[in-house]
This record gives sequence, structure tokens and C-alpha cells, in this order.
Amino acid sequence: MLTHFKSLAATAILGGLLTSSPAAAADYYQGKRLTVLINFAAGGPTDIEGRLFARHVAKHLPGSSGVIVQNMDGGGGATGTNFLGEVAPKDGTIIGYLTGAAWRYVTIKEKSRVDFLSYNMIAYQPGTTVYYARSDVQPGLKVASDIMKAQNLVVGGLTVDSSKDLLERLCLDLLGLNYKYVTGYTSNANARLALQRNEINMFAESPPGYISVIAPGLVAKGEAVPLFYDPGWNGVRFSQPAQAKDLNMKPFHEFLREVTGREPEGKLWDTYKHALAINAAMQRLVAFPPGTPKPAIEVMREAIRKMAVDPDYAADAMKTVGFVPDYEANDNVQREVENALSISAEDKEFIADYIARGQKR
Repeated sequence: MLTHFKSLAATAILGGLLTSSPAAAADYYQGKRLTVLINFAAGGPTDIEGRLFARHVAKHLPGSSGVIVQNMDGGGGATGTNFLGEVAPKDGTIIGYLTGAAWRYVTIKEKSRVDFLSYNMIAYQPGTTVYYARSDVQPGLKVASDIMKAQNLVVGGLTVDSSKDLLERLCLDLLGLNYKYVTGYTSNANARLALQRNEINMFAESPPGYISVIAPGLVAKGEAVPLFYDPGWNGVRFSQPAQAKDLNMKPFHEFLREVTGREPEGKLWDTYKHALAINAAMQRLVAFPPGTPKPAIEVMREAIRKMAVDPDYAADAMKTVGFVPDYEANDNVQREVENALSISAEDKEFIADYIARGQKR
């Protein structure tokens, strides 16, 4: 596969010679096949949404010969993200459907082999994360607030520096709970299996996986209890993400107030809000490799805007994930992503220290 992509990459230089005239842009995908690279394994929330995206976006690329999906998981999403920047052809024929990439840029920028802000940001989708636990966590969970009495709580994660793991730990620390933290599961699907085997008894994932797998399975059977979800946060106020509309659980800030009787505050709380502003606001990022020709960027953004109002897409989305993913695909996306990823050196230092403490748990 790497050899295949390297050979394709050699032709990408020609793409940069294409003009950006309206005619050239409109015909850019004539006879070309698009690859959607998903940076998590098959079966997880990113994969479910990514395949939904792939099924419908190609219909709005004039002349396209179709679309294929490639999963490249590992490193909490870093493997696929790095591949997109380093190896993938830069001719518009491969686009990344990425989760966790923005947060990794903020927290471990120095480990990125390609500057993430050099990628061509095409669109982003706000999202949320749903937290749930096994109902047999001692002394037994019947309702969400019972988590405050939990004993031997074991929360699972993907990688210690991923936004998922950080948010899980932040929520539990803000609630003042004692817990064991086990990370290193390569995908949500693997972590779900670990939860079913009782290796871990608490996990979190975005709505596609929860709605399609957890709610009709573990929750419906009484084997798991939904706890809370992450609210939206724009730096000023909280909001309810569209995906959370029918989840029938409280957002974390309201849950915390209810079970502790106090207002959240302090560095942990500030870090939680930073994570929301970056990860939740841009839970899914659609991006081309650095150096992708302007015509490909223009046509892809327009295709996503057309997909957003396509009734077939909406119907398929409701059937597949229970909501219609809403993508921001305006011409200022690149600048908006850059602005969102700018946080103070002091806050970065605190986050780095918090991640390091997680490695020692």
C-alpha cells in the first residue's frame, strides 16, 4: 500500500500546475477516484461517520469515478494523520477523515512529523462524547448518579495523550472519584470488547458508536448505564450538540453540579473547557495533505456543502447514526482551525504535566 501511494505521490507535482479557473475546478475530479482515509479502525465511531461521509460526498464531485475507504488506525489517530501528511499523494485523490488530530497538535506538537497547520483544512464537524459504565460496577449502578459510589472503577482509553483519555480522566478527577486508568486499546471497538469482558468497566465514545452499538445492546439489556455527555463550549457559553438531542442524559457540567452540589472551577475545569473547545468543536476534521491544488480544495468544499442539503444523505445519516452530521465547510475553515488551536504556553504546560501524570497511573 505504501509503494502504491508513493508512486501516486510522484504525480502530485503535476496537480500543482493545474490552473484554478472555474472550468478547471469544476472538472477536477473527472475520471478520478477519491480515497477517504479514516484514522481509526473499522467499526468505531470515526469509521461509521467516515463511511457515511464517503458514501455521499463523491456524488457531488462532478465526473468522479467513485470512492474507496481506507482505515489506518494506531497511535490514537496519529498513524493515519502522519501518513496523510507524509506519504499520501497531494493531488486531491486522497482526503483524511480525522479524529483527535487537532488535539494532538496542541498537546504534542513537537512529536508531529508534519506541521498539522500545513494541512489543507476542508471542513470540520462539531461533536460530543458519551460516557457509560457497566451496571455491575460495585456496589451496582442503576442510575447515572450511582457512579459517585463506585468502587474498583476502571476506565479504558486509547492513548494517554489523546483527547478521549484526557477528557475521561478530567471528568473523573473533577467528580473526585477514585479509579484505575487502563489505556492502549487501539480502537473503540477493542475497548468495547474489553468492557464486555470486564477488563474495564467505564468507557466513552462519540454518538455513532453509542447509538448504534451500546444503547441498543448493553444499555437495553441492563448491562451498562449511560452517565453524561460532553457539552459544546465556544469559550463563552455551553450548548447542546445536535448529536446529544435524544441521548436522555445530562451534560457533564450539569451532572457535576447535581452530584457534587458545587460549581466547577480551577485548572482541571479550565483544561476540560480547552479540550471541549478544540476536540468537541472540531471532533471530525476533513483535510487534504499539504500542497493539494487549489481546484481540488474548492471542488471538495462545494461538494460537502451540497452534501449537507442532500435529502438522501440526511435520510442515510438518521438511519446510520441517529443524527445528521453538520459540517462547517466555509472558505474561512483554515483560519478558524488555526485560531482554535492557539492556547497559552501556561495552559499547554499544565496539560503536558497532566498527561505525564496519566502515564504514571
